[in-house]
Amino acid sequence: MKKIVIAIDGHSSSGKSTMAKDLAKEIGYTYLDTGAMYRAVTLYCIQHGFFEGEKIKEDALKAAIDHIDLSFRLNAETGRPDTYLNGVNVEKEIRGMEVADKVSPVATLGFVRRALVAKQQEMGKAKGIVMDGRDIGTVVFPDAELKLFVTASPEVRAKRRVDELEAKGIPASYEEVLENVKKRDYIDSTREEGPLRQADDALVLDNSHMTLEEQKAWLLEQYHKTIGS
Repeated sequence: MKKIVIAIDGHSSSGKSTMAKDLAKEIGYTYLDTGAMYRAVTLYCIQHGFFEGEKIKEDALKAAIDHIDLSFRLNAETGRPDTYLNGVNVEKEIRGMEVADKVSPVATLGFVRRALVAKQQEMGKAKGIVMDGRDIGTVVFPDAELKLFVTASPEVRAKRRVDELEAKGIPASYEEVLENVKKRDYIDSTREEGPLRQADDALVLDNSHMTLEEQKAWLLEQYHKTIGS
């Protein structure tokens, strides 16, 4: 059976990462979480004092970017990949609000995006991957055989994010998370480098009122249609 690249783009907290992980597991593909890569770079910046309030020390990050090693390793317990930053598992650290609040300014930097896009394209050369993010179908893999664009209302996405954080034992305020979701939507959609937008040939999935089972069935249907064409 031929292997393809599946590119999943969409708004923050739209469930695209969970969807991508489950789809990859179901069809035996490798899952690559590009959002986790940007979060890991943001964590690196926090750890090394590259932030002055909301402002990032661009020169310091530019000098360090080639020395930031990002990788994914399968977690035997969860059956899903964990994110490693310079050899250290940072999966839990990159999911907190401290990183979420600062990731968009880092992700808007052209030199950061170019460095990570190059890493992502290298990872995807062998095909048989599911990758999610903001610009996968438009910038990273414009020739991907299957492109999906996932969205849901900001309120639904904020509620999901709060539930996800609380399930991990991380306290979260719904109002704070909703504000963060709206702020990230604006920054992601208006940035100059790799803005969030729907690829012309992407299939749109609004999952505001869908169950996980309905999403899974829809995704598998699109996958089988694509590999059968």
